Amino acid sequence: MIVIVASRHDKAAEALALRWMADDAQLLTVEDLSVAGWRHYLDSPLDSTAVIGGQAIAVAKITGVLTRLPYLPEQELRHIAPEDRAYVAAEMNAFLVSWLSGLQCPVLNRPTPTYLLGPNWRPQQWVYAASQIGIPVGAVRRRVALSTPIQAQVLEKPPVTVTVVGHRCLGQVDDNLATHAKRLAGAAKVDLLTVQFSSSEANAEFLNAELWADISHPEICDAILEHLSGGDGKC
Repeated sequence: MIVIVASRHDKAAEALALRWMADDAQLLTVEDLSVAGWRHYLDSPLDSTAVIGGQAIAVAKITGVLTRLPYLPEQELRHIAPEDRAYVAAEMNAFLVSWLSGLQCPVLNRPTPTYLLGPNWRPQQWVYAASQIGIPVGAVRRRVALSTPIQAQVLEKPPVTVTVVGHRCLGQVDDNLATHAKRLAGAAKVDLLTVQFSSSEANAEFLNAELWADISHPEICDAILEHLSGGDGKC
C-alpha cells in the first residue's frame, strides 16, 4: 500500500490516489488520526498499526508514503471542539513527525521536528545552501516601503522549474542544472524537491527551492510512484 498524507481538501491528492489505484494508494487525512486502531511501537515499528481511510492497517503493509501536509492546521479539526483544536493539532502534528520518522519504507520527504515536509527553510536559506555547495545564485533583493510589506524583486522572465525525485531530475534544462538540483537535494537531505533557475541554460542562476511537487504532471507522478515502489533508478 502507498499512503498519501494530505488534507481532505487536497483535490490533487485525491486524483493521485485514483491514478495509483492499481498500487493500492490510500489517503491518510486528519480524520484518520482520531479513529481507534493506531498502535505506534517505537522499538518495533513493523508490529504497529495505522488507520488509513478509516481502516486499521498493519504498518508492515505500507510500501511508501508521500506527504502533502507541511503541518497539521487547526482548521482541519472540525470534529474537535473549537477550544481544544490548537492543543489537539499540536499533539497530532508531533505524533505524525514520530510516526513518519519511524517508517522503514520510502517517505517523501522525511519530516523534521518542525515541518512534516522536511527542512522548513526560507528562500534566503535555500540560496545560502546553494551557494555553499558552489551553485551560482541570483542576488536576493527586497524592497521595503513604510506602508507596504516586503516584496521580492520582480523577475523579467519567468523562472525555469525542475523537480528532483530520488536520483532523477525532471525538466527541460541543461544537464549542469540538473546536477545542481540533485546536489542541492542531497545537501538538504531530501528526495523530493522543486528547484527554480533563472533560465534553462548551463550558466543559469539558482533562484529558489520548495519541498513541494506538481503531482498533476504525469511524468512527476510516475517518478514518485517508481521511487516509492523501490524502483528509483539513476539517470
